[in-house]
Amino acid sequence: MSPSPYTDLDRPPLNERALNRALVHPDGLWRRIRVVAETGSTNADLAEQARAGAEEGLVLVAEAQTAGRGRLDRAWTAPPRSGLAFSVLLRPPVPVARLGWLPLVAGVAVVRALRGFAEIEGTSRGGMADAALKWPNDVLIHGRKLAGILAERAGDAVVLGVGLNVSLRADELPVPTATSLTLEDAPADRDPVLRAILRELAGRYLEFCGEWAEGTLRDAYREVCATLGRQVRVQLPGGAPGAPDGVLTGEAVDVDENGCLVVRAADGDHALSAGDVVHVRGQYN
Repeated sequence: MSPSPYTDLDRPPLNERALNRALVHPDGLWRRIRVVAETGSTNADLAEQARAGAEEGLVLVAEAQTAGRGRLDRAWTAPPRSGLAFSVLLRPPVPVARLGWLPLVAGVAVVRALRGFAEIEGTSRGGMADAALKWPNDVLIHGRKLAGILAERAGDAVVLGVGLNVSLRADELPVPTATSLTLEDAPADRDPVLRAILRELAGRYLEFCGEWAEGTLRDAYREVCATLGRQVRVQLPGGAPGAPDGVLTGEAVDVDENGCLVVRAADGDHALSAGDVVHVRGQYN
């Protein structure tokens, strides 16, 4: 008898054929969904295909990544089939100045998909209605990181990568401040979670590419952003006025028309397009 292709029965592989049947349609965004057992980085793989002229709507899912990356070049690792690691190739027909909103749109889509997937409207322990975003697009539950999103330009295309912890146990977490669907007592079947995210992302992306409704988009983001209204400490890449040591502290008061976080410090308001944000008090520490 041939050996089993996987040994952890609690972590079955994804079914590529079923995913394509469910999500690939002639009038839809997704053109092909490919599932691979292992790769270095789904973002890097799709970026290479994008530069070679690949069409919009490709989705690459890896059961394991050996060189996964998050924002600020942080490593993203997880045991095989314990989470979702996937990237999508997009060619948004929008001005370059608008592209900064795309990773924020993706964050909204992931949060909305998770909330809808669990079909929970309340805020009880384990309820996905507790899912929220830490600016710009880290997905939190009860202040712990559940998922991260990385957007990268590849020529005239954008590759969006999502890494989401599904069945990780406490001893498998990469850092103590992370969490997983299993640890939050939420549904932890990867297939319907992936379907829900891709459907929501397709809808949000088509809205983003259509008639620009800046106010609507900003309102949707504000609604799910846990950073707004909280005291924050921001580590800036290279220092800034009001933060000569590279650290800015103040209250996160808004997200502006460019998707930048507006922090009100002692010397006035600062619009930040990059930085590592820490919630320094309140529910999400």
